[in-house]
Parts: sequence; structure tokens; C-alpha cells
Amino acid sequence: MSFTLKYILQRVGMFFLTVWLGATVIFIIPRLAPGDPVAAMITQLQSQAGRVENSAEMIAAWRARFGLDDPMPIQYLRFLWNSLRFELGYSLRFFPTTVEELIARNMPWTIRLLVVATFVSVLGGNAIGALMGWRHTPKLVQNLLPLALTFSSVPPFMMALGLIYVFAFGLDWFPVSQGIGRGLGTDWQWTWEYVKSAIHHAVLPMLAIFVTGMGGWALGMRGMMITTEGEDYMILAQAKGLRPGRVFWRYGVRNAILPQFTAVALSMGWIVSGQILVEHMFAYPGMGTLLNVGIMNGDYTLIQGVSFILIMATALAVLLVDLIYPLLDPRITYQRS
Repeated sequence: MSFTLKYILQRVGMFFLTVWLGATVIFIIPRLAPGDPVAAMITQLQSQAGRVENSAEMIAAWRARFGLDDPMPIQYLRFLWNSLRFELGYSLRFFPTTVEELIARNMPWTIRLLVVATFVSVLGGNAIGALMGWRHTPKLVQNLLPLALTFSSVPPFMMALGLIYVFAFGLDWFPVSQGIGRGLGTDWQWTWEYVKSAIHHAVLPMLAIFVTGMGGWALGMRGMMITTEGEDYMILAQAKGLRPGRVFWRYGVRNAILPQFTAVALSMGWIVSGQILVEHMFAYPGMGTLLNVGIMNGDYTLIQGVSFILIMATALAVLLVDLIYPLLDPRITYQRS
């Protein structure tokens, strides 16, 4: 394996280009929506309090405070500069709380759910796909495995609704919403009661992501496994009389799974978007619920901040995979021959 400086600079440049394009899109789209977020916030206060004194003056003052009266190019440049420094501004909905504080509070919940659900989905899907593509797998197992992929075409939010109906309302095995039980607070605690409650609340959201995402990994792995089985090193390993289990894991799965590793980073956008909807369905205290609150209240800064962090995470995952991939497959080189 060997890297060239040109290749590294190209990948890093692509990373920044992706982040810039994503930041531009999330700046423009919220402003295309009709209505004024500050006026909507005052209207909400009026619905709660009945009447708000000097509402017109308050709207003007708040628009000036958040820079919404500045020309659009000025707002755009300010947003890019602040985003580069991770100063995401004040939330319109939760003022005077900053967007960074809200993200710091909700991000750990999303990371825990996303990491576990993605790991289980990738591991289970690849294992099923490898067994489906391995000709020595028992016929009974090969006939039963496709049943595990039945729900793969169901959108994550629809799966969430089904799980809520069956396991929350019907059987009453799991809670309907939230990420922790009542009375335990919102700050993470390393106590058995708190961790047990968090796991109990995370089971259904994790299942919604896992069950719907497993099929894609299984089908991709099955195709790679069928292709790998015809390679010379597989035929040689079988001719040498190696145990089928060793041939399957050390020669078949080990080589077939390499493209799947790249797909993990490339599919991060789909995984994150699916998790956002699932979190909203379960009112899970993660980034998805936070983004939904920003959208429902026209909170520009909150929408931009959450979306920017998600874009950064996805682009960074792709960059790391591009740089790590040669460590997994020594045949890959970035030097010109």
C-alpha cells in the first residue's frame, strides 16, 4: 500500500467540496419555505398567553438580533464562517439556548442508537448474504434465510409504526416513546437502572432500522460471495482439503466483504435519514427529533446546525473509508504504475 500526496489532497478537497455544497443547500432550502420564523414564534406566544404587547416591535427586534434583515449574501457568508468554527448560533425556538448546546445534548443518543443498529444490521445482513451465496450451506438454511429479508422493502418509519402497534400497544412489552423512563432525568447516568431503561426504550427504534436495512447488505453480500466462489484461490483452498468452515470464513467472506465496507460509508446518508424518521416516530431524544422540532417551528439556525453536523459526519466517514481501504486490501495502491 502506498499513498500519493496528490490522492490525499484530492480526497480532502472532495470532503470540503461535499461539506460546502451541503451547507449551501441547507442554507437555501429553509428560506424557501413560506412564513417568518420570528412571527411564527410570536404567534405561538400569543396562543399560549392570549396577547403579547408590542408584538410588531418584538418581531423587528428579534429579526435584527438574528440577522434576518441582512441581505441574503451576508447571511450566507456569516453562516459559512460560523459553521467552520462550529458556532451554530442561537436557536429561535429555544432562545437563549445555543444550537451547539442542543446538539451536544441530543447527539450522544443518536450515536448510541446509530452505531448499534448499523453494526447489527451490517453484521447480520452480511452473514445472511454469505450463507445464501455459499453453495455448501444446507438447503433448509438456504430456504429459511430469505424469510429474514421479507421486511427489507418496508420504509423505516412504516416499520416503526408496525412495531409500535404490535409490541407497544398490543403486547405492551416496550414503551411507545422517549429514550428513558420518567423521573430518571435527561443527563446520561452510568447506573444499572438508567442503562436498563435506556436499552428498553431503544429496542424498538433499533429494530426498525435493523430489520429494514438488513436486506440490502444481504443481497450485496450474496452477489459478492457467488463471484468470489469461482476465484482461483477458493478452488485451490478446496482442492487442498481445507475444512469448509475455514474456506468459507478465511477465503470467501474475508474477500467478499471488502466492497461492503465501502458501502457502509456510502450508505451513511440513507442510514441517517432513516434514523431521523424513526427517532421522530418514537419521540427519541436524538438528532432526528431535534431536526423535526426545528422544521416544525421554522427554526433556521437549528435546522442548519443539525443538518450541517450530519453532513459533516457522513462526508468524514466516506473520507476515512477512502484512506483506510488499502489497509484492508494490500492489492490496492494509489501510485501510478
